[in-house]
Amino acid sequence: MGVTFIEHTLANGLRIIAEVDPHAHSAAAGYFVRTGARDEASAVMGVSHFLEHMMFKGTARRTAERINADFDRIGARNNAYTSHEMTCFHATVLPDRLLGEGGALDILGDMMRPALREEDFTTEKNVILEEIAMYQDNPFWVLYERAVEVHYGADPARDEALATIDAGMHPLGHRVLGTKASIAALSVEQMRAYFEHRYSADNTVVALAGKVDFDAAVREIERLSGSWARTGAQRAHAAPPYADRDFTLRSEKVNRGYALMLTPAPDANDPRRYAATLLAQALGGPDNSRLHWALVETGLAESAEAGFDPRDRAGELLVFVSCDPDRLDECWSIVEREAAALRDTVTHDDLARIRAKAATGVTVAGERPGGRMQRLGRQWMYRPEYTTLEEELERINAVTLDDVRALLGDVPLRPRTVGRMLPAQ
Repeated sequence: MGVTFIEHTLANGLRIIAEVDPHAHSAAAGYFVRTGARDEASAVMGVSHFLEHMMFKGTARRTAERINADFDRIGARNNAYTSHEMTCFHATVLPDRLLGEGGALDILGDMMRPALREEDFTTEKNVILEEIAMYQDNPFWVLYERAVEVHYGADPARDEALATIDAGMHPLGHRVLGTKASIAALSVEQMRAYFEHRYSADNTVVALAGKVDFDAAVREIERLSGSWARTGAQRAHAAPPYADRDFTLRSEKVNRGYALMLTPAPDANDPRRYAATLLAQALGGPDNSRLHWALVETGLAESAEAGFDPRDRAGELLVFVSCDPDRLDECWSIVEREAAALRDTVTHDDLARIRAKAATGVTVAGERPGGRMQRLGRQWMYRPEYTTLEEELERINAVTLDDVRALLGDVPLRPRTVGRMLPAQ
């Protein structure tokens, strides 16, 4: 008996989905909430990520220390993350430690209704502010966050720290961590209100994978989460205000030159996303791509890469270069040259090589229940439709040279946002 997909929806709208594999040696579970930085009002930017931290600070049943001790006691590999699109809390355990009192589902389900005590909020606020400060020491992150803001409509001339929020910015421009100003101003009452609305039954999916007794898991999840309210939480899908934009940052913390470009690309439901994945790899994949051979292997740049990020109804293609600041213009002109020529230079051999690597990556990620659980949960955040791993591989392998060339015709790397970071003058 192979992997079987099963789904069930509770009366309150919470969805439970699973890939059951009776031959697996582990079981994985994750609560996926369809909320992230893009779903926040600008005044509470960063609240989703802050809430992720607060979920570990204790519940009516467990202290923060006991949450950690209970996960350790069952040998769980557990974690959480927040993005623009979603927030996830997950754990992987041996199959006999998934269900029952003190099992992984019991701990996760309890965590999903945190105490949100004001004293914990006040303490954790300082942790978040330190995390923001840490990321400000990373040149790529500083440039990327500012590029995202500008790409989604923020005025390039405005304060780069966004001490005040640019009213013209689309929510996709929000910083996942928030800013020092937004986190400092956030109140526990605002967090509680956001939690009550967004962390609802009908905005949550529980994904399971591995050696799972699905019927027993449904009963357990219903016991833990069946009383959650529906709120009808929705996501705004206003079109981003794309335009050609550029900006330059100066920093005393850097001695290299950095350039980063963002341009619209297919979204997470667009069939062309498979072609976009291969296109990004052909342009700037590690070790064997146009930018690698033109910039890294020639010694002009220490880093030159491209990536594709499909989101909910809005995708991004990113290109990033770091080099000697005196050669940044030269390196960027080569990026422009390679990107402009890609439609004519990409070959069947390129696609065969990239398809093989992509297929390996998808397959390796799907070999373990933890990887399958993540794939399943993320998939359901964008579309409530099951696609097998084999179907995904077929779609990757079906991409042709004509598909990639047609994509470059449809999405000609315009409009674009180009940001640079250079040493202080």
